[in-house]
Amino acid sequence: MIEFSEAFGVAFSLLISLDHELAEIVMLSLSVSLVAVLIAIIVGMPLGAALAIFAFPGRRFVIVGLNSLMGLPPVVVGLVVYILLSRSGPLGVLGLLFTPTAMIIAQVILVMPIIAALTRQIVAELWVEYEEQLRSLGATLWQALPTLLWDGRYSLVTAMLAGFGRAIAEVGAVMIVGGNIDHVTRVMTTAIALEVSKGDLALALGLGGVLIFLSIGVNALAYLINKPASLRNPSIKPALFRSPTKENAR
Repeated sequence: MIEFSEAFGVAFSLLISLDHELAEIVMLSLSVSLVAVLIAIIVGMPLGAALAIFAFPGRRFVIVGLNSLMGLPPVVVGLVVYILLSRSGPLGVLGLLFTPTAMIIAQVILVMPIIAALTRQIVAELWVEYEEQLRSLGATLWQALPTLLWDGRYSLVTAMLAGFGRAIAEVGAVMIVGGNIDHVTRVMTTAIALEVSKGDLALALGLGGVLIFLSIGVNALAYLINKPASLRNPSIKPALFRSPTKENAR
C-alpha cells in the first residue's frame, strides 16, 4: 500500500509540474491520433454519405463489410501494416516502419470504418426524412450530399469524437508498427504498458490519468455538442426547407 500511495504521489507531481518526458509522450499521442482522425474524416465521411444515398449493385455487401470493419482486431491491423512496410514488403522502400507515419496509417485503418459507418447511418436517416423535399427542389444526389452532411453536423461530430477515442486508446497496432521507441514513437498507451512491465508505476499512473481525463473530456464534449440538437423541435425543418416568413417570425 505504501508503494502504491507513493506512486500516486509521484504521478500527481509529474502532472502538476508538467514533466518533460510525460508532456513529450502526451503531445506525440495527440498529434498522431489527431492526424489519423483527420485523414479518416476526409476519407470516411464522403464514403459513408455516398453509401447512404447512392444505389449500386452490391451496395448491401459493401455496407455489411464496412460495419464488420468497425470491429477490426488492432493487432491484426498492426501485423498487416508491419508486413506492408517492412523491408521485404511492397512498401518497404518508403522506410516508414517504426515511425509516427506508420502509426498514423494503422490508426486510420482502424478509425476510418467507424467514422464511415456512423456517417452512413446518420445520413441515411436524414435522407429518408428529406429525400422528397430535396428532389422537389431539383437537387441532384451530389447536391444533396453536402446539405445532409451539414444538417447532421452535430451527430457527425460525435462520430468524429468516437473515432478519436478509438485512436487515442489504441495500443496493439501502434506498438507493432511503431516499435515503442523512446522519443520517437512512444505514445501514452505503449508507454503505460512498458512502464508497468518495468515496475515504474508513477509515470504509468500519470499517463493513465491523462488518458482518463481525455476520455471524460471527449464524452463531455459529445454530450454538449448533441444537446442543442436534442433540444431542437423535431417538427422544425432544416434551414433549407424553412420559408422566409417563418424564419423571420422566429
